[in-house]
Amino acid sequence: MADFLQGWPTLKRLLKYSLNYKKTISIAFLILCIASYLEVLAPILVSYFINNILTKHKFNKTIIIIILFMYLTTQILSTILNYLQVILFNNIAIQVIQQLRIEIFSTILKQKLKFFKNQPIGKIVSIVTNDTEVIKLLYDTVLTTIFKNTVLICIILSTIFIVQWKMAIIVATMFPCIIFIIILYQYYSIPIIRKMRIYLANINHTFYEIINGIATIQQFSQEHRFQTYIQKISQLHYQTKIQILKIDSALLRPLISLLFAMVLCGLMILFIFSPINTITIGAIYAFISYLNRLNEPLITIATQQSILQQAIVAGERIFKIIDSKKKQKYGNDTKPIQTGTINIKNVSFQYKKKGPKILHNINLNIVSNSFIAIIGKTGSGKSTLINLLMGHYTPTTGNIYIDNRLLSALNYPVLRNGIYMVQQEPTIFIGTIKENITLGKKISTKKVWDVLKKVQLYYFIQSLPKKINFKLNEKGDNLSIGQKQLLSIARILILKPKILILDEATANIDTTTEKIIQKTLNQINKTTTIIVIAHRLSTIIQSDNIVILKNGKIVETGNHKKLIKNKGIYYNMCHIK
Repeated sequence: MADFLQGWPTLKRLLKYSLNYKKTISIAFLILCIASYLEVLAPILVSYFINNILTKHKFNKTIIIIILFMYLTTQILSTILNYLQVILFNNIAIQVIQQLRIEIFSTILKQKLKFFKNQPIGKIVSIVTNDTEVIKLLYDTVLTTIFKNTVLICIILSTIFIVQWKMAIIVATMFPCIIFIIILYQYYSIPIIRKMRIYLANINHTFYEIINGIATIQQFSQEHRFQTYIQKISQLHYQTKIQILKIDSALLRPLISLLFAMVLCGLMILFIFSPINTITIGAIYAFISYLNRLNEPLITIATQQSILQQAIVAGERIFKIIDSKKKQKYGNDTKPIQTGTINIKNVSFQYKKKGPKILHNINLNIVSNSFIAIIGKTGSGKSTLINLLMGHYTPTTGNIYIDNRLLSALNYPVLRNGIYMVQQEPTIFIGTIKENITLGKKISTKKVWDVLKKVQLYYFIQSLPKKINFKLNEKGDNLSIGQKQLLSIARILILKPKILILDEATANIDTTTEKIIQKTLNQINKTTTIIVIAHRLSTIIQSDNIVILKNGKIVETGNHKKLIKNKGIYYNMCHIK
């Protein structure tokens, strides 16, 4: 019962999104009521025909034509109005889902990096796509079905009371039973549906991993292992789906149909014990007709419970992301970075409160427009230090100063416009070369060509069809690794950053491309502070200062000549064969 009660706040919150469309909902609901009323008029007309014309053998052609005309008119109008209300409700559903997707995607874009490390990408994609589609079904299928059939049931019941109140009382006795069936269905279905959504997200995540890692999977002959795993989680999803179908079959249509059969038996008993001529043939026809019409709406409402529960579970997953903590907090200092001076004072950091320390009491002064290299073995804390400088994380203890101002005091635009990073694996988006360089910013074509000359991509791009309007594939697969890295550097150089960080940017490129990058760095070093993480000596040998990290601590600093002369850790790293 706890699961059942827990779902209603989520459903209530989902329904709040429709409050922006009150006018459209009111119009759609009014049309729906009129359509339902017209639909219910048909049996009354037929009942009148049976009682006053057929059984009395009074075949007045004019009255028959009028009844026929009214019957056809009500049915045609009902059909047209039902079409209009479906269009209106579907329009609301699409707008609500668009709003919900924008909200959840906006939240995801503002999340801390830690969020993406803890959440599998496939599961996030599943929530944004599959779960929002289920919410769409809530609006354009479940709610419209419940609205329409509830109105229909109310009109039918009120009409039955007018035609024959005793028969109406017999019908009313089954409603408490149906409510009990629906509550029972929710109690048993919610936990299973929750599992089903998790299994579906796991399937999506696994497919995402397989597609992204297909080259590695084939290289190491892992096809069978992944196929077995997919079969396993698909089987789990299948089993939960079957469980839901079994609950549907046991608690919905068959059971409700049985209730209607019992109501029909009650009608027969009423007919047997009623005085002669108190119940007319027309009334019996109308009652049986309404009973059939009542049967389907009730079954339809009950069968919507499955989608309703899926929507509640999907809503819980969506709101879990929306309500999660947003991006790293930034300050209110709006003054742009001027010099690029960096001072790191007594900085220590750990990802979790009770986790191990990654950095230990780091102290480092980086002069404006200097060239600094940070090296160390894997796990020494290089990338963590860079993430702190980028503002992705906040030091556990100590402070970082940019231009003698606390990094935590700088606002988001100041940091993002003043500090840029080139990563080991450059990110290339589907789009033109120009779009990948400008990234939506208003930058002239001339400036784009100028920066392409700096990174020596000018002649290569001139040779392409459509030149800078040449469209790149997903991940830039129609470029070489070196060209992608140079393109990622071009998009940063065009913005003229005050601080530039290169995180293993030369690790996967050839010697020629590395020399181009070195030449480019030498040109911009006059106005930009450059911090490089690299293993290649050729990349860092000309740097002003080399910082060596070991187990999260600075163990050596100095330029190349000084460190070689000291014959310490750096010396040993340079002479490893």
